[in-house]
Amino acid sequence: MKPISPLLLLVIAVALAVLGWLAALISGRYSLQTPVLPLTGLLTMGVIVALTLILGIRVLRWRNGKKKKMLNPILAAWTLVLAQACAYTGTVLLGWHAGIFLDQLRLWSVRSGQSITWETLSMAGGGLVMVVVGLVVERFCRIPPEDGDAEGTPGLQGKRGKPKAEGEYAYRGD
Repeated sequence: MKPISPLLLLVIAVALAVLGWLAALISGRYSLQTPVLPLTGLLTMGVIVALTLILGIRVLRWRNGKKKKMLNPILAAWTLVLAQACAYTGTVLLGWHAGIFLDQLRLWSVRSGQSITWETLSMAGGGLVMVVVGLVVERFCRIPPEDGDAEGTPGLQGKRGKPKAEGEYAYRGD
């Protein structure tokens, strides 16, 4: 699985900021509600971030040798997928709400209640937290190359694709 490219995340965030800005502009023009997620979405985002961190710390502890028990490889793969999904979801939420916030800035002095603006900022902040946690946990899931490994692929020696021994996987044999 390829690591997430920060440049791709930036492109996604900018594209969704433009879309969010356009959606807020159109909804304001037609007197519709501003398309912002409710603050209860922060609760869901918090649960996702906490779960991602817990699973990521579990993988990190195993990787650093603090756990002697074999880590379930499926759980490690799920943790990596969850971390990447968390980063992408956070990027979408950050971009969308940042675009809406930019639209709300021009109306700051005209509006009496800026609750939408604060909701937008808090949702964008939650998206930023999701991106950071996703990228950090993705780093937790990387296995460092072993000594003497020319290609940098754990569990491989000499020729690419040939395991060191029959039935041996890329894990510490403590």
